[in-house]
Amino acid sequence: MPAGRHFLQIPGPTNVPDRVLRAIDRPTIDHRGPEFQALGQEVLAGIKRIFKTRHPVVIYPASGTGAWEAALVNVLSPGDKVLMYESGHFASLWCKLARRLGLEIDLIPGDWRRGAESAAIQERLAADKGHAIKAVCVVHNETSTGAVTRVPLVRKAIDDAKHPALLLVDTISSLASIDYRHDEWGVDVTVGGSQKGLMLPPGLSFNALSDKALAAAKAAKLPRSYWDWEEMLGPNGKGFFPYTPATNLLYGLREALAMLGEEGLDNVFARHDRHAEATRRAAAAWGLEVLCAVPEEYSSSLTALVMPAGHDADKLRAAILDRFDMSLGMGLGRLAGKVFRIGHLGDFNDLTLMGTLAGVEMGLALAGVPHRKGGVEAAMDHLAACARPAAAKAA
Repeated sequence: MPAGRHFLQIPGPTNVPDRVLRAIDRPTIDHRGPEFQALGQEVLAGIKRIFKTRHPVVIYPASGTGAWEAALVNVLSPGDKVLMYESGHFASLWCKLARRLGLEIDLIPGDWRRGAESAAIQERLAADKGHAIKAVCVVHNETSTGAVTRVPLVRKAIDDAKHPALLLVDTISSLASIDYRHDEWGVDVTVGGSQKGLMLPPGLSFNALSDKALAAAKAAKLPRSYWDWEEMLGPNGKGFFPYTPATNLLYGLREALAMLGEEGLDNVFARHDRHAEATRRAAAAWGLEVLCAVPEEYSSSLTALVMPAGHDADKLRAAILDRFDMSLGMGLGRLAGKVFRIGHLGDFNDLTLMGTLAGVEMGLALAGVPHRKGGVEAAMDHLAACARPAAAKAA
């Protein structure tokens, strides 16, 4: 086994902090007793602050895929039409899941180099005079591409089209990493997961709700049992769950919420912004292209880099894993072998980023990928410049 810790620099699951691991490593308790009730009430209230909502947030013992399904089956009926935007691999998977549920999908194709285009969404909605479209689904941060959808513009597109469609947003790789405002942005259902910005192992997922979504759920006819919000919200009101919860992951969630509160969400977002910019400066110095083609939509959770023609991203990743014990994200779907993804989210600091970028730069040389030297230095210069105002103030 290699010495030292493995560098897990994929865009999730992310590294779990020692504090969270220690919190999870506790005896399981009676999930019908008062000690659990206090835990349940604390995490159900605390998670609202992460979504920036006053509305209920449902916590499922499931992966993000489960929360995708829950979002759809609670507000839609068989044969309902849903407008989706193909911003990348995970948007495509959500679309595939929706079709399997018996929904009719109106898919806007994308080039996988930007977020969902609000103008295209508004055009489709404006043409839907009979309001056959019941929901619009977009991915906030597309994990396969490193491109962000500007959700307020999507909300404006729906409003400008004077369309009653619900707005459903996937924040699985942006929650607690990139600024997100469920209530302010008028989102009806926000989907989230535990294994990325929340710094937990996989196993918890979330639906943040709105009054409009709760009203739609009363009329929705898609079959649901395990995912039913109504079944959850009653017991949740007293800190309990209708079935056995993932108690130890909830211990971890409580600790993760405490860590995020101690740092402050604005500082968390600024840290992610700083690391993303440093990574892009490294890429520019290397002469590698950032996959996202719209600077205003660059992700602060991850950066996807395009390989030079004739070079395989998976061979680079394999060389880095073998020599430096570091995992980088692979290209998914149509991007397989063409890009590699650097995750810089969750429990992540300046020195972790520098180790990551050093591993990439050494790996590029080892694998014979054409590049210029100096990426690590460019990133280091940016991080040092960001640190100077704080250092000057402390002096």
